[in-house]
Amino acid sequence: MAFHSRGGNTRRLAEAIDAGAAEQGASTHLVDIENVTTEDWAILARSDGIFFGSPTHIGGPSASFVAFAEQTSRFQPSAAWADKLAAGFTTSAAMEGGKLGALQFMLALATQHGMLWVGQALRAGWNTSKGSLADLNRLGYRLGSVAQCNADEKPADMKESDVLTAAEHGRRMARLAQKLHGVPAVAEGLR
Repeated sequence: MAFHSRGGNTRRLAEAIDAGAAEQGASTHLVDIENVTTEDWAILARSDGIFFGSPTHIGGPSASFVAFAEQTSRFQPSAAWADKLAAGFTTSAAMEGGKLGALQFMLALATQHGMLWVGQALRAGWNTSKGSLADLNRLGYRLGSVAQCNADEKPADMKESDVLTAAEHGRRMARLAQKLHGVPAVAEGLR
């Protein structure tokens, strides 16, 4: 997982995705893109799938994430990341706040590398009169995992439904990596 987190909200979502993938038996790694080491690049190279994550800033990913995306261009000529699974996640204070733009940037990054995009399989929640803030995928995104985090609150105040939605996305990515590599469920498959 390669992500940038400025205030901790995106890190919290990364940790939820990581926990979900680990529940499926995947070996996971959190790579903070502001401090990418040679070993981190090697981990990403060995990975069966990569989650990309960033806070949403002015309708797109953060400048730090964009800089990371530019650094990945060195892998494009050799198609080193081709056929890896890819997925995205983002956070913002507003209910929408440009999250779609951030996810579309990540999708474009993945397709430039020939990666296979894994969207959110959960149906949209909180879309009926009987729905609630506690519904999984309450914000209705299918392109990736998102969380809405009030600007005056801490990462610990993130809505539990957003955390659980992200964890399910992590489980889905792990299951698909296992299927792709013919590994039985709940076995190492996503590094």
